[in-house]
Amino acid sequence: MSVHQYTMQSIEGQPKPLSDYAGKWLLVVNVASQCGLTPQYAGLEALQRKYAEQDLVVLGFPCNQFGAQEPGSEDEIKQFCETKFDVSFPLFAKIEVNGAGAHPLYRTLASTLPGPEYDEAALASDRMAQFLKSKFPDYLAPDAIRWNFTKFLVGPDGVPVQRYEPAVTPEQIDADLATRLG
Repeated sequence: MSVHQYTMQSIEGQPKPLSDYAGKWLLVVNVASQCGLTPQYAGLEALQRKYAEQDLVVLGFPCNQFGAQEPGSEDEIKQFCETKFDVSFPLFAKIEVNGAGAHPLYRTLASTLPGPEYDEAALASDRMAQFLKSKFPDYLAPDAIRWNFTKFLVGPDGVPVQRYEPAVTPEQIDADLATRLG
């Protein structure tokens, strides 16, 4: 299913059809400004700049569902991203990515590319999974977004092709992008 069917709200409050990005690669990320993973903004911006000529666009979707780590208004989020990380990629209005209020975009992404299933051995070796199991067990479901900075690579046709869990850094994604965007 193509993500191009959705119209989102920009961080400035304007409707933005994702079909405007048809023909481009998208890296869709749920972001937060008060998270231990917030420094990933710098790496996301670096990917945006490095691969802009190969038609990659990073799309940032603020979300406050994970530990209330994105409490600010849209104006505060935009200002933070621009001043702290010189973010130039598109940011959107705050959304929910899990549960009954999850935006259909994220329902599509998560159902198309579910996260890894955790068995007891995997749980024992994954600190993030241990934390989620103790505090937010529903987030370990395969079709759940596990935390801030879950990333989805979407092809030029709007179809999701790869999911990267929160601990996977933009720098680790770089080699995959180099291969795919050639």
